[in-house]
Amino acid sequence: MRRVTIKDIARMAGVSVTTVSRALNNAPEINEETRQRILELCRKEGYRTNLLARSLISSRTNVIGVVLSDIAGPFHASLALHIETYAAQLGYQVMLCSGQPGDGRIDGLFDFLISQRVDGILMTNASNSALEFLERYQSAVPIVLLGAFAPLESSWRINSVSTDNYVGGQLAARYLHDLGHREVAYLGMREGSATHLLRHRGFLDAAAELGMEVETAWNRESHSTTEMGYYLARELFLKPFRQTAVFAASDLMALGVMQAADELDIAIPEQVSLLGFDNIDYAALPKIRLTTFSQRTEALARSGVRLLMELIKSGDGAEFTQRLLTPALVQRDTCRSIREERSERS
Repeated sequence: MRRVTIKDIARMAGVSVTTVSRALNNAPEINEETRQRILELCRKEGYRTNLLARSLISSRTNVIGVVLSDIAGPFHASLALHIETYAAQLGYQVMLCSGQPGDGRIDGLFDFLISQRVDGILMTNASNSALEFLERYQSAVPIVLLGAFAPLESSWRINSVSTDNYVGGQLAARYLHDLGHREVAYLGMREGSATHLLRHRGFLDAAAELGMEVETAWNRESHSTTEMGYYLARELFLKPFRQTAVFAASDLMALGVMQAADELDIAIPEQVSLLGFDNIDYAALPKIRLTTFSQRTEALARSGVRLLMELIKSGDGAEFTQRLLTPALVQRDTCRSIREERSERS
C-alpha cells in the first residue's frame, strides 16, 4: 500500500503544499476552518508527518525526552502524565524512558535520545550523582532537572525546577508543633537522596528552634516504599514509644505506617498523628484520608516543561535557571490537635 504524502493531502484538499505544512505546524497564517479541514483529511487518509525529515529542515523535531528515576511510583507516574499533557498543549510529543545514574543504563538512554534528535530532555532524579551526570550532557542538548536541588548551596550549573524540600520539612515540623506535638518521630530518612537530606534537615532545624524532640528512623534501602514504612513503623511501635506524632518522609512510607498501626491496634490519629509528604492519589482514598504535603505535581511539571521550552527556543547555554516551588499542606484526617489535652494536664 502506497504511503500518503503531503503532496497527496494538498491535492485532495485543493490547497498548496505550503498551506498543508502550515496547518500541521499550527502556523497562524491560515484560518481555523481550513486548518481543521486539512487535519481531518490527514487523519482520514492516515498521513503522518516525517519527523526526521522535518527536523533536517527546521532543526526541530518537537519531541522531548523524559527520563524518570522510578516509573512505577505513583508520584513519578503522576508527574509523567502532567508533563505529557502540558507538552502536548505546546505542540510537543514525549519520549518516555526510565533510568538513573548508577544503574548502568543511563548513558545509553541519553545517547539514544540525543541520536533521535529530541529537542530537549527532562530528567527526574533525587540522587546527588545526577548533578555531575547532567553537567556532562547539557552541552549536547537542553536539559532540565526535576528533582531535589538546593541552588544556593551548590556550585553545579544545572537548569532545575525543584520542590523546596528544606522549606517542606520546616513546614511539617511547624504544623505538628502548632497541633501541640512536642515529641515526634521522623520516619524514612534516606542517605544519598538530596530530597530526603533537605527535607530532614529542614524538619530538624525547625524542630530545634521550636523545642521539639525528634527521633529519626532511617531507611537503608535505595527507595521509599510501603514495605519499608511498615517495617520501620513496627520497630518504632514495638519499643517504648512516647512520641505523639510521626512524620513519614513520603506518602508510600506513611501507608506502611498505617498498616503497622492497624496490626498493633494503634489508633490514628487518636493515639498517634501521622503526616505524610507527596500527596499521591492514594492519600485521598476514603479509608486513608492522609494529611500530607503536596509537591504540587502539576505545577512542577508545567514549570519544568516551560523552562525546557525557553532553553530550546533561546539556545543559550551560558545562563542557568533554578526554580523552587513551595509545597502545600493538604489537611485530611490523620493528624489531630493535642493542645487541649496538654492544657488540661497542666
